[in-house]
Formats: sequence, C-alpha cells, structure tokens
Amino acid sequence: MLSRLIGAILLLYAVTAAAEDSPPRDRLTFVFGPYVYHYHDDSDHQDLPWLTGLEWGPQGSWVDFGTVYFRNSFNQPSVYAYVAKRWFPGVDDDQGVYLKMTGGPLYGYRGEFEDKVPFNNNGLAWAIIPGIGYQYRAFDAQLVFLGTAALLLTFGYDFSK
Repeated sequence: MLSRLIGAILLLYAVTAAAEDSPPRDRLTFVFGPYVYHYHDDSDHQDLPWLTGLEWGPQGSWVDFGTVYFRNSFNQPSVYAYVAKRWFPGVDDDQGVYLKMTGGPLYGYRGEFEDKVPFNNNGLAWAIIPGIGYQYRAFDAQLVFLGTAALLLTFGYDFSK
C-alpha cells in the first residue's frame, strides 16, 4: 500500500516535470557532502559523516540521474540512487538559485538504526529528498533537507561546463 503511494507520488512528479520546457543540456557533476547538521544530538552520531557521488543530466532530458555513496550518521556505508529535477525560478539559464527534488532507493540504515529512516525494511527504503542550491558557472552549493533529522551541505562541480 505504502509503496504504491510512493510510486504514485513519483509518477505525478515525473509527469509534472515532463510538462515543463527545459533547455537542452549535458551535465556530469561530481558531488561532495562534507558536513551534516543534526537538529538533535545523539550519542550514536559519528563526528563527520560524508557523501560523494556523480549526477548525470543527459542532453535534452528533463531529469537528472545520480548515485551517491556515504557513511551515514551511524558510520554505516550507504548508497542513494535517484532521479532528480532542478528548477531555476525566474531565470532563463541554469545559473543562480535553484530548487531540487530527488527520489529513489536508499540503502544502508541497518540493524538498530533501521528505524532512523521512514519506510525502511532490512536497510532498504524509498526516499524523497528536497534541496535548495546556488549554481555559479560550473560550481554549485546546496542545502539538502533530510526530513526531521538533519541538513546536509553539498558542493558540486559540473565537468561539462
């Protein structure tokens, strides 16, 4: 039941995004997340969780695809594969402030930390993660909202610019 609801939300998101016009582009972005701010202290949190990955935006596509590998806040290796959409409100090119939404499978929160991620089953969960960022030429910085748990700061470099 819940997986159908999540699937319906992702489908609605994809249809809405497809209806928008977006300029052709080809992006390959390296993503690095060196800092997480947790809203609540937890003695199980590690000092510096980190994230690294790649995001690809094929030319003419209205969505991007990404995969990130990270050590979660409980020092467990984790992976998030996603489909993403970025919106640049009020501008004609991919520069300036943007809003971003990602969605896809998240694997890694296991054992005693399985309940730290909603809808998690044996370490596998479906995630929808929003963010807000700023793009300047080939560089971007982004604040990613990790539900009620934390804020993640990421930086990116677009090799195609």
